[in-house]
Amino acid sequence: MCGIFGVYGHKDAAALTQLGLYSLQHRGQESAGIVAVDDVGHARVSRAMGLVSEGFADDEMETLQGPIAIGHTRYSTAGSSAIENAQPVLARVRRSHIALAHNGNLTNAVELRRTLEDDGAIFSSTMDSEVIVHRIARATGETPEARVAEALQGVEGAYCLLVVLDETVIVARDPHGWRPLVMGRLADSIVFASETCALDIVGAVVEREIQPGEIVAVDSHGIRSTRTLPSAPLNRCVFEHVYFARPDSKVFGGSVDRSRRALGRQLARECPADGADVVFAVPDSSNSAALGFAEASGIPYELALIRNHYVGRTFIQPTQSGRNAKVKVKYNPVREIIEGKKVVMVDDSIVRGTTTRGLVSLVRAAGAREVHMRVSSAPIISPCYYGIDTPRREELIAATMTHEELVRHLGVDSLGYLSIDGMLSAMPEGPSGYCHACFSGRYPTAIPADPELLRAGSAAGVPAGIPVGVA
Repeated sequence: MCGIFGVYGHKDAAALTQLGLYSLQHRGQESAGIVAVDDVGHARVSRAMGLVSEGFADDEMETLQGPIAIGHTRYSTAGSSAIENAQPVLARVRRSHIALAHNGNLTNAVELRRTLEDDGAIFSSTMDSEVIVHRIARATGETPEARVAEALQGVEGAYCLLVVLDETVIVARDPHGWRPLVMGRLADSIVFASETCALDIVGAVVEREIQPGEIVAVDSHGIRSTRTLPSAPLNRCVFEHVYFARPDSKVFGGSVDRSRRALGRQLARECPADGADVVFAVPDSSNSAALGFAEASGIPYELALIRNHYVGRTFIQPTQSGRNAKVKVKYNPVREIIEGKKVVMVDDSIVRGTTTRGLVSLVRAAGAREVHMRVSSAPIISPCYYGIDTPRREELIAATMTHEELVRHLGVDSLGYLSIDGMLSAMPEGPSGYCHACFSGRYPTAIPADPELLRAGSAAGVPAGIPVGVA
């Protein structure tokens, strides 16, 4: 669920990219990077662990000159959390360069990597994205977009790509359309981003969504679009609307805020909390759903949990210890709102249950008479192989406990989940064409033969600092 952002044709492309990455920080907080290409075709890269605000010093940004830049904020699902896995990737090959930023997860990366290694390729990271770089380097297409299309033949899984080949910017979205990708204009410049909120911050006007299976190339000759990837059924990730995307974005053709309010209204219809005194959200991703629940139920909405905005998203922390520590400092209840009340706490999802259990304890300690948990998505019961870091079924609390066990474990008086059909009915373009494998266990593609190997990377233990080599 990384964030990608790119600019073609602006004199301050790297600065705009840095600004765009700020708006995509919610999609990944482990590392950030920018590749810029100057007027004479020289590519430079800056990557660092941590947040966008921590990664780019002023003097470093001054070296990233030129009219082309792509950037990335990383949330790891394949390959460890380490600097050698930070993106964008920059490779030198045949007196030219390939830069790549990837959002998604390749389900057959292990097999593709083994084939490349057997053929002499040298990898410098454990992430799946580097497989695509090697395949692009070996491609023989006559145009940059033809080389990318050739490289993506046989690649399975989820990907939105930003690629720079010399002085051409290419974007590609997998045929299933799992992850969002949009194109905008800023005067004479072309801007690409994972979400529309990143276009807003730089003043770009949204032009359109990159379509599933589409490849778009931009260079001095203009914009070219091709549809050379194999066709596939539409499987957009419903979790983008449930949790990941920002509410001020439009994703998959619709407003995230509107769909979350619809989720909350449907939740109130399916799982009412009669006699409750107050409804509140687990901020911030559940705010819209809680407003929808309050609207449909008639129960007053209050700001009963205050979030420390200097603490990142707990779910996308790479380790459980990191998630535990952040729960303790991220939220604080407002006792005056909660004390003596029968409360409804609305959250968008429960993955591992650690955050929820800690929050319920906080609300109880603030004097709540009853705590009724309502979740604006279905129970997560299956691993995701398309870009969410839930690779092990035993980590998913709803997959390992009965409903009664969940109620006791979380410490709530009642627990209500939205149904899968109710969740899909709230999507902006209707209920069809969405992937809900993590909620239903029905996968639209073959799942990886060895998910643990995919998560770790097939070359775990590669020494850091080896330059990317393409055989």
